[in-house]
This record gives sequence, structure tokens and C-alpha cells, in this order.
Amino acid sequence: MDKKRPRWRDEEEDDALLERRRQEKEKKKKAKLEKKGKGINGEHIASHKPGLTKIHQEKKAAGIDLTSSGLIRFKAPHIRSCRSVENYERLNHIEEGAYGVVFRGRDMSTGEIVALKKLKVDKDQHGFPITSLREIETLMALDHPNIVHLKEIVIGGSLDQIYIVMEFVEHDLKYLMADMREPFLQSEVKTILHQLLSATAHMHDNWIIHRDLKTSNLLMNTEGMIKVADFGLARYFSDPVAPMTPLVVTLWYRAPELLLGAKHYSTEVDIWSIGCIFGELLTNKPLIEGKSEINQIMKIFELLGYPDESSWPGFRSLPNAKSIHIPKDRQPKTSLRAKFPYITSAGVDLLSRLLQFDPKKRITAQEALEHPYFKEDPKPKPPGEFPSFLSKTSEGGRRKVPSPRAPVASHGWKASNSKLLGLSDYEEAEEEEEEENKPILASPTSGLFNENDKLGPGFQLRLG
Repeated sequence: MDKKRPRWRDEEEDDALLERRRQEKEKKKKAKLEKKGKGINGEHIASHKPGLTKIHQEKKAAGIDLTSSGLIRFKAPHIRSCRSVENYERLNHIEEGAYGVVFRGRDMSTGEIVALKKLKVDKDQHGFPITSLREIETLMALDHPNIVHLKEIVIGGSLDQIYIVMEFVEHDLKYLMADMREPFLQSEVKTILHQLLSATAHMHDNWIIHRDLKTSNLLMNTEGMIKVADFGLARYFSDPVAPMTPLVVTLWYRAPELLLGAKHYSTEVDIWSIGCIFGELLTNKPLIEGKSEINQIMKIFELLGYPDESSWPGFRSLPNAKSIHIPKDRQPKTSLRAKFPYITSAGVDLLSRLLQFDPKKRITAQEALEHPYFKEDPKPKPPGEFPSFLSKTSEGGRRKVPSPRAPVASHGWKASNSKLLGLSDYEEAEEEEEEENKPILASPTSGLFNENDKLGPGFQLRLG
């Protein structure tokens, strides 16, 4: 008779087996945690891998969080919603433009005086204006003592109440000059021009073109510091340059290549505008004061002469230059020395290099800063020694000074039917392709265009 097997195993033998298995499990767990750099209870421990502890300490000192998941986390800037405009007290109205209304305001918490620019948002048709997007983007990218500082964006009670908060600057150079009986002194002109060139060099170093430099976009505070403002037409540029709309820069400050329809341009258009501003500072009136595009070109030719292939290679390839007729009995150009008899030869040289026909021959902003004109007597006056002027912005506005407006279409809308243009200048240039070979608006009796050429539709900028 076979011996029956016991129904249950020995309890001591079973306990020993379970303990052995538990120890093996703990040993495996410990080895796994050590491999991850942690102790039994989850604490970080030193690894046996050389250099790992040092790397971990360096990352911890740099603010990098090593989580248990093995992911590396970096500190991100704090994101918060826009503050309300109710945090500011509205003091008085300063001025109103096509795309915004500017007020003088006070920060309720700090008492600081600021400029509040309320954007004109047509939410039913156009949405957020592209000019304001450009202005906000470029001002956030630029940090220079001669460029107006953007503080924040605040909102009102509805989606169409959006305000740009900027530092308050007491004077607008255009209106300031209109109230002056005499032009700035030579030492003061040098200071203003040097500050403008410094700000422009900073913009160009950051791949930004302003595309609307003029005296009404230059602000001056009570300490004699110039602040470049109104970046609604500013754009990033590339190398090589991409096609952009030529419908930029206010007429009196617009470079000849833009007037002749060039779609590939760069920082040189700002340099031409600075040359026009330089001449305006010297005489207290605009240097080239045209009433239309064709009149502006004619005045440029009267001042600088007619361009040719030697002075401006490739000039005839520009869209609007193909129809230009140079009269045989043309008048000789005006001498810059005769127009500005009271500045030195160095000053005339700088002005002529800013106002070169050929964009490639124009001086750069950085080169202009080192020009001998700023090193000869009289030396540039320190900003703090400028005379004090009564601020018109605290008196409820300023009187109007006649001047052309910036091109409307370049602000993002088509002037004819208010159709929204694209977000890029390339799309604007595509839409204008049909007009590429047509000359700008001209009078049939102007003599500048060939008689048999058909004139394009063009446009005129109204004064006021």
C-alpha cells in the first residue's frame, strides 16, 4: 500500500521560501532605484557613474528641474492676461491719426505719466490692424535710449478697446520746429542727427526697417533726447531682400527708388529719409516738398540732377523709370553748397552721401555716426543743455502743421475699397503686379514722360 503524501507542506519551509523570494525582490528593486539615482525611499543618492553628481548639481544651479520622469524642465516667462485700461487715468487728448487716438494718461498705482494709444479696431470688417501688430512686434524687439519704450498692452471693456501704453515724450519735433522762430543751432542739429542715426543703426542691426522716418515721427523730451516713434510701417528685412511694396514712407521723405516702383529695397530707404530730415533741421522747412509723386521726383531732379547709368546703374530697369524722358533743355541741378551756405564742407559731404541716387552708394547709419561732421567744431551739444520748450501735449493738443500723410495702402488696407491686404509685403506686391510696368501719375504736360506712353492710374496724397 502506497504511502499517502501530506496534504500541506511544512510551515517553516514555506516561510523560509517566502522570505528568500522577498529578499530577492527587494534586492532587484534596490538595484533598479540605484540605477535611476534614487534610494530605497525615493531620495536622490549619489551615482557610481563618474561626473553624474557634478552634472546634476550644475543643472540644479542653473534652475533646471530633473523630474522622476527623466524630463528636463526649463523655467518659462510668466504668462498673464492684459491689465485693464482702468488702471490709468486719462488726462487729455493729444492727437488722432488714421489708425489710433493718442491720449496723455497717468498710472494710478505709480503716478507715472504715459502715452495711451487707442487702436482703431474694425472688428466687423478688418479685425486687428496690421499696423499695430507691426508696431508692437518691432517695439518689443528694440531696446535703445533713442527709441520710444513700449510698456504694456491694456484692454477696455470690449474686444475693440485695445491700448498701447508707451513712455510719454513731451514734444513732437515737427510741431516743435513749427513754433520756432529760428532753426536749431549747428551744435543742436548735430546732436539730434547723431541720436537719430544711432537709433537707426540699432534698428538695422536688428533687421528692421522703419519705412516712415520723418520729423513728425521723432519725439523729443525735456532733456533733449530724441525718441523714434510710430513703427506702423516697420518691417523685418532679409538678405537677399524679398519683394516688398514700394508704397511706403511719407511723400516728402520717400527715396527715388520707391517713387520709381522698386520692390526690392532695404535699409537705404531709411537713410534717404534721414538725409531729408537733416536738410529740414538746417532750414526749418521740408527739404523736398512735392505735391504728388511726379512733382516729388521733379523736385528731386532739380536738387540733385537727372540720374543716368553712370550715377545710378540699373536705373532704367525700375518699373516707372522706363517711361522717363529726360528733356534736352533741362535745367542744371541745384548745388547743395548754394542751398546750405552756412554749414561746413563736411556737413555738405554727409548730406550728399545720405542723398545718393544709387542706394548702394548711400552711406550706412553706422558709417554716418563716424563721419568727420560730428567731430569738428562746433561739437554736438549735450542733450541736457538744450533750451526748454513749452509742451503742447499737456494743453489738450497741438495745432495742425500741413504735411502729407503716410501711404494708406501700406497700413494694411487698400485705399480704393478698404479691402484687407495680406500680412506680408510679398502678397501686396503680388496684387500690384498688373501695375508694375505702368508709370506713376503724371500730368501730360509735365515733360518728364514720353508723350506716346500711356499713363497709369497712380494716386495723389492730399496735404493736411
